[in-house]
Amino acid sequence: MSEDRIYANDKLGNEPFRFDETVARVFPDMLQRSIPGYAASLEAIGSLAARFVRDNTRCYDLGCSLGGATLALRQGIQAVGCRIIAIDNAPAMIDRCKQIVAEDDTPNASKTPVESILGDIRDVEIENASMVILNYTLQFLDLGDRDDLIRKIFSGLRSGGLLVLSEKVVDENPEMESLLVALYHEHKRRSDYSALEIARKRAALEDVLIPESVSQHRTRLENEGFENVAVWLRYFNFVSIIAIKK
Repeated sequence: MSEDRIYANDKLGNEPFRFDETVARVFPDMLQRSIPGYAASLEAIGSLAARFVRDNTRCYDLGCSLGGATLALRQGIQAVGCRIIAIDNAPAMIDRCKQIVAEDDTPNASKTPVESILGDIRDVEIENASMVILNYTLQFLDLGDRDDLIRKIFSGLRSGGLLVLSEKVVDENPEMESLLVALYHEHKRRSDYSALEIARKRAALEDVLIPESVSQHRTRLENEGFENVAVWLRYFNFVSIIAIKK
């Protein structure tokens, strides 16, 4: 696994964050060191897939990047006749996702085919879905597009279907937000990121990653029809939410 030292590079300047080949090459290390609780969220996706995915349905990984959640889905699915659709708009990410999926030799690999698609998740049709994943994806969409995507997901989910939504969030209490940010930066320093790397990446993500509060996410999900919504995982300012369609 290549080490993430992108923001130690003095040549980077003030470029905004983008999911290009440079990021794709170090992305597994970046996720492991930058998102506390990420491994736990993938483990839960596998467990949730075993419980919620139904025979002859589709599962969607929207903003699949290298396919970590896709593989967790595939390894957890016990149902038959299913298909996973993994979508990302970054060519470097989807190319590597296809390669990683092709090399997957877990027991369920042959049972659940994966269709990896280069495309915009706002354009995809969600149909006959029993499980949909937005794993740190919604935060990169324009605020005005988020309601429409959640509405589309709800419409395409079957009764009893599950949405897993993982996001970086902001706390509505400014003092708590400052504390959580400080704790998160300390976590990154313990993960061997320098203060300069932390500051550069934060600047690169400004206006690219737009976080919301947990209550904003909950309100959107409930407004679009999800009646059963809960935060199942929180680590500093990172959360994972599950929403079930009745």
